Amino acid sequence: MPSLRPHPAPAIRPYRPADREAVADVCVRTAHNGGDSRAIYPDPRLMPALFAEPYCRFDPDLAFVLDDGTGRAVGYVVGTADTERFVRDLRRSWIPRLAGRYPKPTAPPRTPTEEMIHLLHQPERMLVPELAGFPAHLHIDLLPDWQRRGYGRGLLHTFLAALSGQGVRAVHLGMVTANTAARAFYDRLGFHVIPVADAGSLTYLGRETTVR
Repeated sequence: MPSLRPHPAPAIRPYRPADREAVADVCVRTAHNGGDSRAIYPDPRLMPALFAEPYCRFDPDLAFVLDDGTGRAVGYVVGTADTERFVRDLRRSWIPRLAGRYPKPTAPPRTPTEEMIHLLHQPERMLVPELAGFPAHLHIDLLPDWQRRGYGRGLLHTFLAALSGQGVRAVHLGMVTANTAARAFYDRLGFHVIPVADAGSLTYLGRETTVR
Protein backbone atom coordinates (compact mmCIF):
# COMPACT_ATOMS: atom_id res chain seq x y z
CA MET A 1 0.00 0.00 0.00
CA PRO A 2 1.51 3.37 -0.98
CA SER A 3 2.59 5.69 1.80
CA LEU A 4 0.17 8.48 2.61
CA ARG A 5 2.80 10.60 4.32
CA PRO A 6 2.93 14.10 2.80
CA HIS A 7 6.07 15.20 1.03
CA PRO A 8 8.20 17.64 3.06
CA ALA A 9 7.26 21.23 2.32
CA PRO A 10 9.74 23.68 0.81
CA ALA A 11 11.30 25.86 3.48
CA ILE A 12 13.77 28.70 3.90
CA ARG A 13 16.71 27.77 6.10
CA PRO A 14 20.29 28.87 6.79
CA TYR A 15 22.95 27.97 4.24
CA ARG A 16 25.05 24.87 4.99
CA PRO A 17 28.44 23.97 3.44
CA ALA A 18 26.75 20.97 1.81
CA ASP A 19 24.67 23.46 -0.24
CA ARG A 20 27.72 24.79 -2.08
CA GLU A 21 27.21 22.94 -5.37
CA ALA A 22 23.46 23.53 -5.47
CA VAL A 23 23.91 27.25 -4.79
CA ALA A 24 26.54 27.43 -7.53
CA ASP A 25 24.14 25.72 -9.94
CA VAL A 26 21.35 28.18 -9.14
CA CYS A 27 23.78 31.04 -9.66
CA VAL A 28 24.87 29.75 -13.08
CA ARG A 29 21.30 29.08 -14.22
CA THR A 30 20.17 32.62 -13.33
CA ALA A 31 23.28 34.74 -13.96
CA HIS A 32 22.35 36.10 -17.39
CA ASN A 33 19.62 38.65 -16.74
CA GLY A 34 17.81 36.05 -14.65
CA GLY A 35 18.35 33.25 -17.19
CA ASP A 36 20.82 30.46 -17.85
CA SER A 37 24.35 31.79 -18.36
CA ARG A 38 26.14 28.62 -19.46
CA ALA A 39 26.21 29.51 -23.16
CA ILE A 40 27.86 32.84 -22.34
CA TYR A 41 30.09 31.84 -19.41
CA PRO A 42 30.96 28.17 -19.97
CA ASP A 43 33.15 27.90 -16.85
CA PRO A 44 30.66 26.73 -14.17
CA ARG A 45 32.78 28.11 -11.30
CA LEU A 46 33.20 31.67 -12.59
CA MET A 47 29.87 33.30 -11.79
CA PRO A 48 29.54 31.65 -8.37
CA ALA A 49 33.07 32.85 -7.57
CA LEU A 50 31.87 36.43 -8.01
CA PHE A 51 28.27 36.45 -6.91
CA ALA A 52 27.64 33.61 -4.44
CA GLU A 53 30.55 31.75 -2.87
CA PRO A 54 32.47 34.63 -1.26
CA TYR A 55 29.34 35.73 0.58
CA CYS A 56 28.83 32.23 1.97
CA ARG A 57 32.45 32.26 3.11
CA PHE A 58 32.67 35.74 4.65
CA ASP A 59 29.06 36.33 5.77
CA PRO A 60 27.62 32.84 6.36
CA ASP A 61 25.15 34.19 8.92
CA LEU A 62 23.51 36.18 6.10
CA ALA A 63 23.26 33.26 3.65
CA PHE A 64 19.88 31.54 3.35
CA VAL A 65 18.53 28.99 0.90
CA LEU A 66 15.14 27.79 -0.27
CA ASP A 67 15.12 24.05 0.40
CA ASP A 68 12.78 22.16 -1.96
CA GLY A 69 11.86 19.78 0.85
CA THR A 70 14.43 17.12 -0.04
CA GLY A 71 17.49 19.02 1.18
CA ARG A 72 18.30 20.56 -2.21
CA ALA A 73 18.73 24.33 -2.48
CA VAL A 74 16.68 25.75 -5.35
CA GLY A 75 17.17 29.40 -4.48
CA TYR A 76 19.23 31.58 -2.20
CA VAL A 77 19.88 35.03 -0.84
CA VAL A 78 23.40 36.06 0.12
CA GLY A 79 25.00 39.33 1.01
CA THR A 80 27.11 41.29 3.41
CA ALA A 81 26.33 43.66 6.25
CA ASP A 82 29.37 45.84 5.44
CA THR A 83 30.39 46.31 1.83
CA GLU A 84 33.67 48.05 2.71
CA ARG A 85 34.76 45.17 4.94
CA PHE A 86 33.65 42.65 2.33
CA VAL A 87 35.81 44.33 -0.31
CA ARG A 88 38.80 44.13 2.05
CA ASP A 89 38.10 40.41 2.56
CA LEU A 90 37.99 39.84 -1.19
CA ARG A 91 41.23 41.72 -1.76
CA ARG A 92 43.06 40.08 1.15
CA SER A 93 42.11 36.43 0.79
CA TRP A 94 39.49 35.63 -1.85
CA ILE A 95 41.24 36.95 -4.97
CA PRO A 96 44.61 35.39 -4.03
CA ARG A 97 42.83 32.09 -3.47
CA LEU A 98 41.50 32.15 -7.04
CA ALA A 99 44.60 33.61 -8.71
CA GLY A 100 45.70 30.25 -10.11
CA ARG A 101 42.38 29.66 -11.86
CA TYR A 102 41.66 33.26 -12.77
CA PRO A 103 44.94 35.20 -13.01
CA LYS A 104 44.85 38.96 -13.10
CA PRO A 105 44.26 40.11 -16.70
CA THR A 106 47.05 41.94 -18.47
CA ALA A 107 44.96 43.19 -21.41
CA PRO A 108 41.50 44.66 -21.91
CA PRO A 109 38.70 42.04 -21.92
CA ARG A 110 37.60 40.68 -25.27
CA THR A 111 35.03 38.07 -24.22
CA PRO A 112 32.25 37.88 -21.61
CA THR A 113 34.39 35.51 -19.54
CA GLU A 114 37.31 37.93 -19.59
CA GLU A 115 34.97 40.74 -18.54
CA MET A 116 33.92 38.76 -15.47
CA ILE A 117 37.55 37.96 -14.58
CA HIS A 118 38.27 41.69 -14.76
CA LEU A 119 35.41 42.28 -12.32
CA LEU A 120 36.77 39.64 -9.98
CA HIS A 121 40.04 41.54 -9.75
CA GLN A 122 38.32 44.90 -9.20
CA PRO A 123 36.35 44.50 -5.96
CA GLU A 124 36.71 48.21 -5.24
CA ARG A 125 34.08 48.76 -7.93
CA MET A 126 31.57 48.07 -5.13
CA LEU A 127 32.65 51.15 -3.21
CA VAL A 128 30.26 53.62 -4.81
CA PRO A 129 30.07 56.95 -2.93
CA GLU A 130 26.33 57.36 -3.49
CA LEU A 131 25.74 54.04 -1.68
CA ALA A 132 27.45 55.05 1.57
CA GLY A 133 24.11 55.30 3.38
CA PHE A 134 23.27 51.70 2.35
CA PRO A 135 26.25 49.76 3.75
CA ALA A 136 24.87 46.26 3.19
CA HIS A 137 24.24 44.64 -0.19
CA LEU A 138 22.70 41.41 -1.46
CA HIS A 139 22.20 38.94 -4.28
CA ILE A 140 19.08 36.80 -4.59
CA ASP A 141 18.32 34.07 -7.15
CA LEU A 142 15.71 31.36 -7.64
CA LEU A 143 15.45 28.65 -10.26
CA PRO A 144 12.65 29.47 -12.74
CA ASP A 145 10.21 26.84 -11.44
CA TRP A 146 10.37 28.43 -7.98
CA GLN A 147 9.83 32.01 -9.04
CA ARG A 148 6.55 33.94 -8.72
CA ARG A 149 5.42 31.72 -5.83
CA GLY A 150 6.26 33.96 -2.89
CA TYR A 151 9.57 32.34 -2.10
CA GLY A 152 11.63 35.31 -3.28
CA ARG A 153 9.74 37.57 -0.90
CA GLY A 154 10.31 35.07 1.90
CA LEU A 155 14.03 34.87 1.23
CA LEU A 156 14.37 38.63 1.09
CA HIS A 157 12.41 39.20 4.29
CA THR A 158 14.56 36.58 6.04
CA PHE A 159 17.69 38.39 4.91
CA LEU A 160 16.37 41.82 5.92
CA ALA A 161 15.44 40.52 9.36
CA ALA A 162 18.95 39.12 9.81
CA LEU A 163 20.48 42.46 8.79
CA SER A 164 18.18 44.36 11.11
CA GLY A 165 19.18 42.01 13.92
CA GLN A 166 22.79 43.03 13.35
CA GLY A 167 21.88 46.70 13.62
CA VAL A 168 22.21 47.40 9.89
CA ARG A 169 19.63 49.96 8.81
CA ALA A 170 19.79 49.96 5.00
CA VAL A 171 20.78 47.70 2.12
CA HIS A 172 21.40 48.12 -1.60
CA LEU A 173 21.75 45.99 -4.70
CA GLY A 174 22.91 46.52 -8.23
CA MET A 175 20.93 44.99 -11.07
CA VAL A 176 21.26 44.98 -14.84
CA THR A 177 18.86 47.68 -16.00
CA ALA A 178 17.60 45.46 -18.83
CA ASN A 179 16.29 42.85 -16.36
CA THR A 180 12.79 44.31 -16.13
CA ALA A 181 11.30 41.27 -14.38
CA ALA A 182 13.76 41.63 -11.51
CA ARG A 183 13.07 45.35 -11.31
CA ALA A 184 9.34 44.71 -10.93
CA PHE A 185 10.07 42.24 -8.11
CA TYR A 186 12.21 44.74 -6.22
CA ASP A 187 9.68 47.53 -6.74
CA ARG A 188 6.99 45.39 -5.13
CA LEU A 189 9.27 44.81 -2.15
CA GLY A 190 9.84 48.46 -1.41
CA PHE A 191 13.15 49.14 -3.10
CA HIS A 192 13.74 52.54 -4.66
CA VAL A 193 16.30 53.87 -7.12
CA ILE A 194 19.51 55.29 -5.69
CA PRO A 195 20.86 57.82 -8.21
CA VAL A 196 24.46 56.96 -9.12
CA ALA A 197 26.33 59.21 -11.50
CA ASP A 198 28.37 56.52 -13.28
CA ALA A 199 26.17 53.43 -13.06
CA GLY A 200 26.82 52.13 -16.57
CA SER A 201 24.45 49.28 -17.43
CA LEU A 202 23.35 48.90 -13.80
CA THR A 203 20.53 50.34 -11.75
CA TYR A 204 21.12 50.65 -8.02
CA LEU A 205 18.22 50.10 -5.65
CA GLY A 206 17.98 50.40 -1.89
CA ARG A 207 15.65 50.22 1.09
CA GLU A 208 15.63 50.16 4.86
CA THR A 209 15.97 46.75 6.49
CA THR A 210 12.85 47.15 8.61
CA VAL A 211 10.04 44.98 7.24
CA ARG A 212 6.64 46.60 7.67
